[in-house]
Amino acid sequence: MDVINELILGAVTSPWLYLVMFAAAVIDGFFPPIPSETVLVAAAAVAVSTGGSNLLLLCAVAAVGAAIGDNLAYLIGRGVGTTRFAWMRRPRIAAAFDRAGRTLGRRGAPLILGARYIPVGRVAVNMSAGALRYPWRRFLPLSLIGGVTWAAYSALIGIVAGKLFEDQPFLSSVIGVAVALVLGLVVDRVAAARRRRRERSEAAAGASGAEEAEADDHPVLVLVGE
Repeated sequence: MDVINELILGAVTSPWLYLVMFAAAVIDGFFPPIPSETVLVAAAAVAVSTGGSNLLLLCAVAAVGAAIGDNLAYLIGRGVGTTRFAWMRRPRIAAAFDRAGRTLGRRGAPLILGARYIPVGRVAVNMSAGALRYPWRRFLPLSLIGGVTWAAYSALIGIVAGKLFEDQPFLSSVIGVAVALVLGLVVDRVAAARRRRRERSEAAAGASGAEEAEADDHPVLVLVGE
């Protein structure tokens, strides 16, 4: 365990950490298999546990990288759409693109900000925003806000884990990453539940409107007695 802790400490104190954090955040913006949250949470946990790096600089690098990655996803969506590559047509990702496209027109800002916390969701939403020509002048500030809040949120998880397991950088990073993954899953499930509830409500409203329209189409016979 001591050897692992020393290796982790060496990685966190290395100036290369900031470059790795930046690259992970940028790539994660348009390529879901790179989970930048885990890098930031683990690095923040170890930094707090050992004092090995500058947390503010780490968060700033992550936030800037996240905003750049999100805007790259927007540009990719604008240039190539959301179906050109095979990974885009996978059932889960294709469904995420479809949902994002249907929701962007009605609730663009909260969707873009909320999706930043869901790895697959943010790629789908940002590419859909580009493909559907969501105004970039509105997307840019939202991506900046999302990057800053996401970096602060991820770092906070790492900070709490680092405080709870001081002098145990390996354990603090593992616990921090595990908590981040669980919270991400919870956010995803809650968002999915709210989406299903809203879709059922809209479907019920649509069915009710259709029934009323059908009733209006039927002639009404009025018998008037003398």
